[in-house]
Amino acid sequence: MKLMIKAVLAAATDPGLERPQAMGVRLAGLVAQSRWLALLLARLYVAQVFFLSGLTKLRDWEITLALFQDEYQVPLLPPELAAWLGTGGELLLPALLALGLGARFAAAGLTVLNIVAVLSLAEIAPAALLAHQLWGALLLAVWLCGAGRWSLDARLSATRAA
Repeated sequence: MKLMIKAVLAAATDPGLERPQAMGVRLAGLVAQSRWLALLLARLYVAQVFFLSGLTKLRDWEITLALFQDEYQVPLLPPELAAWLGTGGELLLPALLALGLGARFAAAGLTVLNIVAVLSLAEIAPAALLAHQLWGALLLAVWLCGAGRWSLDARLSATRAA
């Protein structure tokens, strides 16, 4: 909020630009800065959701196997293999996503898990479907934009460029 007030005040006193133009330039700068924060928050939120789901599966492996056997209808894979792959993906990919390490790869992998989760349920509650759609939208943003400035991907890219 302080940044926004400073930007408005600076734009109002900038003799080099007309007021609306200066305010637009300042607002664009604020939006560009907040994009990195939005990407970080999206990565952390989605990573938490999937990682906690993976931990739940690990806590009671017998129930997880039973769910993949009876409830989840994962196409093309035997239930036990689907359970292992799904759980492994829900534990490894969120860690990469949260760190911003191979974030586009992690976002793509979690998108596949998200789609399979929705398709493998015979019935899905409307609220659960909305949650999956939100996660999908956030993952799409990371896949399209990358992890952002506050990530290991950005650090490694800067190190390679130097």
